[in-house]
Amino acid sequence: MTHSLSWQAAVVGAALALSVSAALAVQPPMPQEFSHFTIAGSYLAARQAGAERDDATAAALYLKVLKTDPHNADLLDRTFLSFLTAGNIDEAGKLAEKVLQADHTDRIARLVVGVKALKEKNYSTARQDFAQSVRGPVTDLAAALLTGWSLYGSGDPHAAVDTMDKLAGPDWYGIFKDLHAGLILDLANDRKAAGKRYQSAYKADPGAVRTVEAYGRYLSRYGNKSDALKVYQDFNKQLPDHPLIMQEMKAVQNGEKLPPLVDSPQAGAAEALYSLGASIGRRGGEDLALIYLQLALYLEPSHDMALLSLADLYESLKKPDLAIGIYDRVSANSPLYRNAEIQMAEDLDQLDRADEATKRLDQVIADHPKDTDALLALGNIQRGRKLFKECGDTYSKAIDTVPNPDKSNWVMFYFRGICYERSDQWPKAEADMKKALDLFPDQPLVLNYLGYSWVDKGVHLDEGMDMIRKAVEQRPDDGYIVDSLGWAYFRLGNYDEAVKNLERAVELKPDDPTINDHLGDAYWRVGRTLEAHFQWSQAKDFKPDPDELTKLDEKLKNGLPNDTSSAAEAAKTKKAGSGG
Repeated sequence: MTHSLSWQAAVVGAALALSVSAALAVQPPMPQEFSHFTIAGSYLAARQAGAERDDATAAALYLKVLKTDPHNADLLDRTFLSFLTAGNIDEAGKLAEKVLQADHTDRIARLVVGVKALKEKNYSTARQDFAQSVRGPVTDLAAALLTGWSLYGSGDPHAAVDTMDKLAGPDWYGIFKDLHAGLILDLANDRKAAGKRYQSAYKADPGAVRTVEAYGRYLSRYGNKSDALKVYQDFNKQLPDHPLIMQEMKAVQNGEKLPPLVDSPQAGAAEALYSLGASIGRRGGEDLALIYLQLALYLEPSHDMALLSLADLYESLKKPDLAIGIYDRVSANSPLYRNAEIQMAEDLDQLDRADEATKRLDQVIADHPKDTDALLALGNIQRGRKLFKECGDTYSKAIDTVPNPDKSNWVMFYFRGICYERSDQWPKAEADMKKALDLFPDQPLVLNYLGYSWVDKGVHLDEGMDMIRKAVEQRPDDGYIVDSLGWAYFRLGNYDEAVKNLERAVELKPDDPTINDHLGDAYWRVGRTLEAHFQWSQAKDFKPDPDELTKLDEKLKNGLPNDTSSAAEAAKTKKAGSGG
């Protein structure tokens, strides 16, 4: 039953869910719909809940089954992991003790009981557990950093630093060791040594926000104002307007001397777990990242960066409902509150709660009328809901906040161009698409949209087809762009090329109703009527929009009318005029 906490650790039965009640309660309530289940039914339902990453439900169900068979090691293991990944560390800690009775080498259980001991200031016990929780590059580093913070808690900061420094490993260990050595030495008032370690971490990665914060804060106290501001300003050039950096830069400008980034062994350990969790979560280690982030929040529940990283992890796992619960825990006084509100709105929209999403964004914009990110998020929701006039107006407000657009702003004009085109304002749409290409030449999405629009309208046919082909060359596996090329050939009356490209598009996006519909039309034009009916039927099965569904029913009943498309006629006229 020993777990491997390697970089790619796959935690058996790990499923993701979190709500405030689940995080705080000793055990989650039994979901009403499962209360009548038999023991076997509860076990199967728990397995299913785990597979769907609904860990709060899985934990409740596994616990029900475990009470009937408390010595079942596999069942105990699953229950423990479900509570852990749900963020209920108190209950997970109790179960971890039982897991270790069955297998004293279980590394995840050792990590959990060690973190609990550190939180309770039982530093010696914590170190013993951390020493038995290692196996692999990430977990070795985690154990060294946590051991270092427990040694600082025991009053021996230099032994803490020595312990971290003795750990050999990959080059990327260095920035973590330097940063945490700096934090420990800073708290121990060893100013000179702390400064050297901060500086080393900063030089290794001046784009790491927590390193910038730690070093900038140190310089505000022991360096000089201009040096501290330069650290913040250089970061701001790379990633403008980060809320934490902007807040600290303003404070330093006002002459404030900022405290260290952490103020206790518990906060330091939380920072270590957060930084590792956030890092590996971006590199495919979702299960281990989840454990580290939940443990970080157990040690420091108000750690806003950990909250945002956990919510981001849930979003990457396509669990917007769980992300919302995390964003809701960010304090309204936090500089990251605005970011949480914007992200929460996007998640609400994914759950078809657009009214709630819009209300939140309206409030952010009311408080900050020139908030570009909030305006873009609102425009995206309106565009997704086909409120094209409204989204055009919203994107205009966002564009007005950028006095000198550069390459990074191309998408604002692209999105506004879509809204203009869909609301029958083609001249404005065309101008925006051209502006987007001026900012980002050969951007494939813009090439595709503008090129197809020209072909569809029967204008600039050669240039339009060249644009679409260029987009396909850049993204040959993008089903939507390949569909555009096929459909452009269809609109020009070149049905053989249309079929070839649309068949490829369906291979790339087999469940898209529009692409299947297009292929059905192309089959019909080349006389493959049975296959056309099949594709139209497929398109119906993939839940098209209501207006498209009506058109599909008409095609299935009567086939296609004769081709009278303006683009096809324009192509024929051009060919005749050229003497071809």
